[in-house]
Amino acid sequence: MTSRGTPRIFISAAEPSGDLHGAGLVRALLQRYPGATIEALGGPQMQQAGAIIRYPMEGLAAFGVVEILTKIRAHYRLLRALQEDVRMGRYDLLILIDYPGFHLRVAEAAHRAGTKVLYYIAPQLWAWRPERARRLASSVDRLAVVLPFERDFFQSLGLRSEYVGHPLVDRAPAASRQQARAQLGIPLDSRVLGIFPGSRAQEIRRLWRPFRDAAQILLDEGSCNRVLVAGTAEGVYPDPGPLEILRKDPATLLAAADAALAKSGTTTLEAAIAGTPMVVAYKVHHVSWAVFQRLRTVRWVSLVNLVANQEVVPEVLQDRASAVELANQLRPLLNAADPRTIAQRHGLALVRERLGAPGASSRVVALVDELLQETA
Repeated sequence: MTSRGTPRIFISAAEPSGDLHGAGLVRALLQRYPGATIEALGGPQMQQAGAIIRYPMEGLAAFGVVEILTKIRAHYRLLRALQEDVRMGRYDLLILIDYPGFHLRVAEAAHRAGTKVLYYIAPQLWAWRPERARRLASSVDRLAVVLPFERDFFQSLGLRSEYVGHPLVDRAPAASRQQARAQLGIPLDSRVLGIFPGSRAQEIRRLWRPFRDAAQILLDEGSCNRVLVAGTAEGVYPDPGPLEILRKDPATLLAAADAALAKSGTTTLEAAIAGTPMVVAYKVHHVSWAVFQRLRTVRWVSLVNLVANQEVVPEVLQDRASAVELANQLRPLLNAADPRTIAQRHGLALVRERLGAPGASSRVVALVDELLQETA
């Protein structure tokens, strides 16, 4: 066991949103423990924040039963390596960020080895796998949840849970609409649609065509006159036509857009914080969808609607996510005076209120303090 002032901590974030949230936590931990060694499964954001990337996350992320099968060998190799790390007592504490299927197995290995586990950003087991929550409770020491309704769910299963607020609220304030448009070279009177097809290659492949074609419909009819796409560094976007691919911080595009078409996930909360009206869409392999439909326990899929506990944004899922349907749902949101746009803005304000005050990373560090005291 290392000294409490120089703990050895491993943070595991296997996808871009986890890398983003993990980066804020790395900075907060190094401020609290300047002598700490923080190693990670992560990406460029955590590395820039000061973590040592022991295992790069590239190529791991997948969602859906069929999609995950394509990554199973890489996950198995990584799991074996982490099992050996905890068996050898390499770390004082593991912090696992989201990504439940893999991280549940990592937590169980750490528990067997006697290593403390803090789970940050709870797996959404309340949505479709509630029976796994009991398994999680038996292998995790503390749970830091970021959605206001999660604490009671996990507490009811005997898992010590703390609501820490959402880390997106901690990010620096986005540029104003005027500033964002100036940065992107967009006139203030332009009507702009932002497209957010996701960061995983599998998501982009499934969503790009209907997203692109919906945007083309809206351009052709004059509902908007610019369409900008939040692209990733490695993303492939075939035949974009008049759509402009931006491989920059998507926050600027969210601030500049009149409306957004976003895949379900963290981006929807970023849009809510920015106050940008949106349509949420998602598509997976048909087998994955059939499994999800059998197991789901919630009415809505988007985080915005779940936090609000009402339908704030339209959800266009699976076979419904055609170009025509997406265009139909987006059309009114490109008109600021449309009653549906006004109503959605009111709903997004409610979501922002419910996400809590800034300081999520600091609250997680307080939980780290408690767990390290228990290991001393």
